[in-house]
Amino acid sequence: MSGEGADERDDRLRRWRLVLGGEKADGTGVTLTGDDARMDGALEKLYGAGRDEGRPRPGRRGAGLGDSAPSVARWLGDIRTYFPSSVVQVMQKDAIERLDLTRLLLEPEMLDAVEPDVHLVGTLLSLNRVMPDRARESARAVVRKVVHDLERRLAQRTRSAIGGALDRSARMLRPRRLADVDWERTIRANLRHYLPEHGTLVPERLVGYGRRQQAVKRDVVLAIDQSGSMAASVVYASVFGAVLASMRSLRTSLVVFDTNVADLTGQLHDPVEVLFGTQLGGGTDINRAVAYCQGLVARPDDTILVLISDLYEGGARDELLRRGAALTSAGVQVVVLLALSDEGAPAYDHENAAALAAMGVPAFACTPDAFPGLMAAAIERRDLKEWSERTM
Repeated sequence: MSGEGADERDDRLRRWRLVLGGEKADGTGVTLTGDDARMDGALEKLYGAGRDEGRPRPGRRGAGLGDSAPSVARWLGDIRTYFPSSVVQVMQKDAIERLDLTRLLLEPEMLDAVEPDVHLVGTLLSLNRVMPDRARESARAVVRKVVHDLERRLAQRTRSAIGGALDRSARMLRPRRLADVDWERTIRANLRHYLPEHGTLVPERLVGYGRRQQAVKRDVVLAIDQSGSMAASVVYASVFGAVLASMRSLRTSLVVFDTNVADLTGQLHDPVEVLFGTQLGGGTDINRAVAYCQGLVARPDDTILVLISDLYEGGARDELLRRGAALTSAGVQVVVLLALSDEGAPAYDHENAAALAAMGVPAFACTPDAFPGLMAAAIERRDLKEWSERTM
């Protein structure tokens, strides 16, 4: 490259060598040494030319981590040494999928070596039923760390957004006492009624503050599909459920379901317990779950039902749609989140999503960072379809 010094050229070729992999005929003419060689070795074990989606290809140089937990644990230690945390998480996820390391995750030494993240938690939860006792505490430590990190990242923003929305929704349009009148907002709302000849303003509409009460202002029901494809959503929803349950002005219920329904509301004080109360995998009966949630509704106009599901229904579809229509007609704010995760567009049942949307139930994917704003919009009864199109 014109104007490029020898050192810059060598560094560029070294980087290309790491990208291309392989020991010969890569076109760079570079031989790796030291940390570069060890970094290349870690990449080769996972992405080596002898593998195609985790299966060896005949006649090509092999790759892999071996069958023993110690060899995998050493590899995990290597990638944590040479790569940043975000890259380590991607490599771990790829290793589990490409090299079928699920069985080895049941080994305590493996769990002590991994970089905790949401996807790993989902994998561990799917193994919950077959996990030996000696690995369970290590698994809990991994889950606990991820939950703690998520709470630290999301809790304050959630409380702030929802608290503000509750305060705004509590304003009265017809305050009965002068002490309840918000004069600043009343003046702004009536500026068009200013009479210049009299130098005064006629307040045709008074805007006031709601009387501050300790009573619960909204009921929130989170219904979470625990089929295998919803693993990341289950993790995030459990954390948000715990945060919402800590707010006195909300009454929060959390329900998880597959073909059965489990009410985990009593465990919301500890999202780790909530997560270990789930059973990822299995079929899906959304209608049965919505029927249970319908029984939790005591104040329809003040209830928000968030159904987190890809809408692949294994139960009675027509009955599910009738229940959705009945809930919305009664005044319940129903929202369907096709995914609550950092991933891209989810796979979901388009026909069911369209049928629900036709009756006024919005269905869209939501990132964890957008969830506080979603709940605030639902509390204020804003148009959630419009909100999602503007925000997501």
